[in-house]
Amino acid sequence: MLLVSDPILGTEEKTALSDVVDRGWITMGDRVRAFEQAFAETHGVADAVAVSSCTAALHLILQALGVGPGDEVLVPSLSFVATANCVLYAGATPVFVDIEALDWPLISRADAAAKCTAKTKAVIVMHYAGYVADRDAWREFATSRGLLLIEDAAHAAGAADAGRFGHAAAFSFYGNKNMTTAEGGMVTARDEEMLDKIRQMRSHGMTSGTFQRFSNRTVGYDVTMLGYNYRMDELRAAVGLAQLKNLARWNEKRRKLTQLYMQSLKECCPNICVPFAKRRASAEPSSSHHIMPIVLPEDVDQQCVIDHLRDAGIQTSNHYPPIHRLSFYRSRLPSLSLPRTEQFARRELTIPLHPKMEERQVENVVAALANAVNQNHLEGMAL
Repeated sequence: MLLVSDPILGTEEKTALSDVVDRGWITMGDRVRAFEQAFAETHGVADAVAVSSCTAALHLILQALGVGPGDEVLVPSLSFVATANCVLYAGATPVFVDIEALDWPLISRADAAAKCTAKTKAVIVMHYAGYVADRDAWREFATSRGLLLIEDAAHAAGAADAGRFGHAAAFSFYGNKNMTTAEGGMVTARDEEMLDKIRQMRSHGMTSGTFQRFSNRTVGYDVTMLGYNYRMDELRAAVGLAQLKNLARWNEKRRKLTQLYMQSLKECCPNICVPFAKRRASAEPSSSHHIMPIVLPEDVDQQCVIDHLRDAGIQTSNHYPPIHRLSFYRSRLPSLSLPRTEQFARRELTIPLHPKMEERQVENVVAALANAVNQNHLEGMAL
């Protein structure tokens, strides 16, 4: 089975893990700190804070920025559910925003503007598929309305501009991401004091950690704020350091495969919409090329294509079911309609994209996809 995503793990990661085990210190220590510094340097920011997940990163960002009860936060519905859940964790209200278009499935500024109220305190911009949202436009949007700007950069590790224009950004190292620590996340932020606060909040609000107390030969600590158990351990940080060394090379392979996909799909499947294939001069995005989304023709049965590709040994996925249509949120907002997001999700398929792939596999996927779509059309005509 050709998988949608397939992490690269090998000798470097095994050696890194063994070194941590041999040293015997497995909680937050110098590997975590080295990972934070290396990640910050890679992304052109001063510092970063490693945490247990991207979900934890988003929650800590909202808490540190003072988002809470009575506040509204603009969020994309085309995202993983954690983007909205974290707003609820903070006691605020998520306000769902439509995408711009089927071929540009990033959060819409026009719809976001229409949904701003006196209660709106922040907007979370999600870099869908690894394509970084328009930096200048979103900065102007947030500044002109006095809003906090938060980047959900779960898809965008290694992308130029990601994590560099919002008040803060959250990255993911989940197993299907461009680099992985199995579970894990990272926070970047403009303000050093904010990062210090997040660093303290991730560990129960304690004024010092175990490694700091060991290094400084002290035993005491205080708790000066409400905190959480959102720490990253040394094992994951060691894997992260090994992965980070290869991130630029892996992302470049993803870029080349994406270009081949776009060209092959244009030639073999001209009736399939390929998001981001048509560049926009006013919003040329950088990208980590995290996933390869396509939008099937409206008259094609999505499940039939999924089944056909599965039979051909090709896994597909869907990124994402709209958050506002998931049972938990639908019960809260039964009448909410986001037409473009709903249509996109109904027709979207994510096809395989990862650095282990070769060019011939891209061609095989496109050929199988063309066959599936054509067969579906013929079956529809017969009916």
